[in-house]
Amino acid sequence: MKLIDGKKIAADLLGEIAREVNLLTAQGKRPPHLATVLVGHDEASETYVANKVRACHNCGFDATVVRHDVDVTQDELLATIDRLNRDESIDGFIVQLPLPDHIDEQRIIEAIDYRKDVDGFHPINVGRLALGLPCFPTATPQGIATLLDRCHISTEGKHCVVLGNDHIVGRPTAELLMRKAFPGNCAVTVCNGDTPHLEDLTRRADILIAAIGIPHFVKAHMVKDGAVVIDAGTTRLPVPGEPGHYRLHGDVDFDAVAPKCACITPVPGGVGPMTVVSLLKNTLLAATRPALLS
Repeated sequence: MKLIDGKKIAADLLGEIAREVNLLTAQGKRPPHLATVLVGHDEASETYVANKVRACHNCGFDATVVRHDVDVTQDELLATIDRLNRDESIDGFIVQLPLPDHIDEQRIIEAIDYRKDVDGFHPINVGRLALGLPCFPTATPQGIATLLDRCHISTEGKHCVVLGNDHIVGRPTAELLMRKAFPGNCAVTVCNGDTPHLEDLTRRADILIAAIGIPHFVKAHMVKDGAVVIDAGTTRLPVPGEPGHYRLHGDVDFDAVAPKCACITPVPGGVGPMTVVSLLKNTLLAATRPALLS
């Protein structure tokens, strides 16, 4: 069993991005600029945003965080997005999800200029991904594909089962792995928790990607010997006996499943660090090749 060290791979990629930024600034060009819109004071969101800002600074990016209180109106948030769309000094920006219940998330996503949508959620980017056209791929799926690439995991003609059909991870991951490229050209089956004979399907997977959002859902009997298992689950659960402390758990019962695998990602330290890298890669692309999506 080989452990896929997403933390190390992410660090290597961030170093590569930093070198590209150094070349830009040595030519007298400004560094890429990523902005994040944060609504409220959710602890998990605060942590994710802090990680993004830290990664930006480590790579030489400019980073801006635009904060709103949890009671911000939808019109006020749309006005912020309009300002960021028009700000030529900002190459890409994201609106940290989830948003409060009184905000229509889809309305907010659609208001973002797709050429600055480095999260890859705008319908134009989603559609271009499905068609194999230049786009900003959704960050976590792009991170998964990059892990497969960097680990030289064969995907050609393999059967990939994606467990989870959401628009953030499951479906865009399937799109990436069906494309005629490397990593890709897989036969992809997309499932959810209600799929009949689910365990029969997962046991046939050469590559199993778990993105169902249920901690430890994937058990050893659901995985065939020698499979590659990518765990995209990130559920924060309280630490027993430690009030106020939480720990990330994946969708895979790691201790039971790992001995059966050829390769597997841990949680934390697997897919998570790659999501931040993908955001920075998209922002660098927006800064250096702005006509790509025009």
